[in-house]
Amino acid sequence: MAEYNNLDTLSAFKKLQALKGAVKLGQVLNEERVRNSTVAMAGGLKYNYACKQVNESILKVFQELSREAQVIEKYKELLDGEVINTGENRKVLHHLTRGQLGNDVIFNGKNLGKFYQEQLERIADFAAKVHSGNIKAQDGKPFTTVVQIGIGGSDLGPRAIYMALENWAKKHNTLKLKAHFISNVDPDDGAGVISNLDIAHTLFVLVSKSGTTQETLANELFVKNFIKEKGLDPSKQMVAVTSESSPLANNPGYLDSFYIDDFIGGRFSSSSAVGGTILSLAFGADVFKDFLAGAHEADKLALEEDVTKNPALLDALIGIYERNIQGYPVTAILPYSQALSRFPAHLQQADMESNGKQVNRRGEKLSYETGPVIFGEPGTNGQHSFYQLLHQGTDIIPLQFIGFKDSQLSKDIEVDGSTSQKKLCANLSAQMVAFALGSHNENPNKNFPGERPSSLIYGETLCPRTMGSLLSHYENKIMFQGFLWNLNSFDQEGVQLGKLLTKEVLAGKTTGALKAFGEIFGL
Repeated sequence: MAEYNNLDTLSAFKKLQALKGAVKLGQVLNEERVRNSTVAMAGGLKYNYACKQVNESILKVFQELSREAQVIEKYKELLDGEVINTGENRKVLHHLTRGQLGNDVIFNGKNLGKFYQEQLERIADFAAKVHSGNIKAQDGKPFTTVVQIGIGGSDLGPRAIYMALENWAKKHNTLKLKAHFISNVDPDDGAGVISNLDIAHTLFVLVSKSGTTQETLANELFVKNFIKEKGLDPSKQMVAVTSESSPLANNPGYLDSFYIDDFIGGRFSSSSAVGGTILSLAFGADVFKDFLAGAHEADKLALEEDVTKNPALLDALIGIYERNIQGYPVTAILPYSQALSRFPAHLQQADMESNGKQVNRRGEKLSYETGPVIFGEPGTNGQHSFYQLLHQGTDIIPLQFIGFKDSQLSKDIEVDGSTSQKKLCANLSAQMVAFALGSHNENPNKNFPGERPSSLIYGETLCPRTMGSLLSHYENKIMFQGFLWNLNSFDQEGVQLGKLLTKEVLAGKTTGALKAFGEIFGL
């Protein structure tokens, strides 16, 4: 078994501390560096770190740190089904939903790899029947729309992926059902979605692993009441995605049920039945299989021990250097692709819920910083919003750009000698250099200090396989950073206290400040 030790006890980390500020982008960034700083990713993507404050000496220490922390060994143990989530005494098996890379994982006599595959096959069969008309709406006509009801990991990832691939599917004639999502317990969310739907021809996917999620069950009843008001039977147009032990399992109140288990964390569940059901219904099972193939290819690449050939691990180590050596507290995810407009929101949960911890795997207080704050918006919109602070603010915020040479729909216009897609890519390129090199001006208001590090993930176009690769890259980056920080990245105790206090407020069992705040809203 690999050993888990705090980051600041590792000798390689002490070497890294001595290299703080060793690289000045203004002195090293040139054409040759850009061309020599690219790492191949899965799905045809590439990762470029030319604008990161690293050099050969730092990369060498990264390799030492990776080996000393045994991150690849820990990843292999995770793949083999070891109990990695020590806080909840659970395995961590989201990689297994897209293909086996380790030994068979057996639990209570069940081969979980085969179980996940069986669920995906059941989903593919169900989706095919919906698309062919073998499963119809109550009036005998086809379903035209699908709505996912879920929150957190049951919403953010699947929603981001659907939005990422919707235009691609339109171009390739694979958009089977238009998809919508209801997540917030705010009734305006649910009402705003269903009021614009043809309810009689809408299929609903209820997602709750426990079957007890307060917001999701409230939204389920909200939707069911609306269906009943139309004189329809909710059980004939709603399916459940849940665990086999939940009250939603094998429930006659649903058209069908598909299963996940406690070894798949919500924020890592997009490649399971949680994402597979709605994405297969929306795009077809073959599109979802391509997405899984891209993720599996990236998972396999993450086993590479050479950090300069393992983009997820290299990205993770650069993030450690920026957070713990350079002292940068925030990271921005900046996709220059409107299709990825909700991807930063998904990564907020995936990263901040995983590594926003102040104690190690043994429950001991840490003396170093862990997960950064994550935020982001698509370019070029962000340039006209918060880039002012990124360029000239008092904090240096590392940036991660994502871009593609070609648009998804191939519909464009040429203005002033260039297409909109070329303008998009030109803006991305310009921003990376502007952040890195800055621009000196005697007028302080016009002076750009530069030395704002960024990386770039890029490819030809955003498609199912590249989206799977992109998702896996960030999931594995988060995993590797958790290993390095000696965190349990797979529980989320930080979300529990608010839930408990909410129940007290609703039950009227409050005193003090909690009672006073409740009274503001008439509770």
